[in-house]
Amino acid sequence: MLIIETQDIIKDYDMGDIKVRALNGINLTIEQGEFVAIMGPSGSGKSTLMHIIGCLDTPTQGNYILDNLTVSKLRKSELAAIRNKKVGFVFQTFNLLPHLNVLKNVELPLMYAGMAFKDRIKRAKEILASVGLSDRLKHKPSELSGGQRQRVAIARAIVNKPTILLADEPTGNLDTQAGGDILSIFNELHAQGHTIIIVTHDLAVANRANRIIRIIDGKIVDGDIAA
Repeated sequence: MLIIETQDIIKDYDMGDIKVRALNGINLTIEQGEFVAIMGPSGSGKSTLMHIIGCLDTPTQGNYILDNLTVSKLRKSELAAIRNKKVGFVFQTFNLLPHLNVLKNVELPLMYAGMAFKDRIKRAKEILASVGLSDRLKHKPSELSGGQRQRVAIARAIVNKPTILLADEPTGNLDTQAGGDILSIFNELHAQGHTIIIVTHDLAVANRANRIIRIIDGKIVDGDIAA
């Protein structure tokens, strides 16, 4: 089943009197359960594409369909609701709340979703157990290693059972061992049926995916070009 479809996506930014085109006609499809890597050098447009796929931004032109819903024309408030329900994010910098412990960080999306207290605590503990952090529930992010923080971020990203899991350079701040462990978790999640999109410039990371989409100068040059 088709989960993601972009149709002639264009994204322009106004830089003073100059208009900069970050994306120039992106046609992309991703099926449910795929593990896809989006690669490109700095300035290629891959981060802009990630923001649109993750409903953090909207295209200047074109349509974006996520799970049979055209989201490219939605208002900011509507996009926020879609993000909370359908997209799980994992960032290079973890983006954990430093004043909350591990359990509270993972529980937070469930609180926004309106889940009852007992149910969300149970769910958060189950997810943290699945990434090997049952013994770190009361720890603050500052008390964890980088690899452990990223495990918390992954747990938070999947706790709401999102339609897609979107990771932006998820091993960029980790050493080789911790990065490999994190990629193994992504492989396990994919095996469980999760749809995963990793944005990276690292070929070793991209090779963990089943399909690599390369983007240069705002255009897809390999991996998924519409006929």
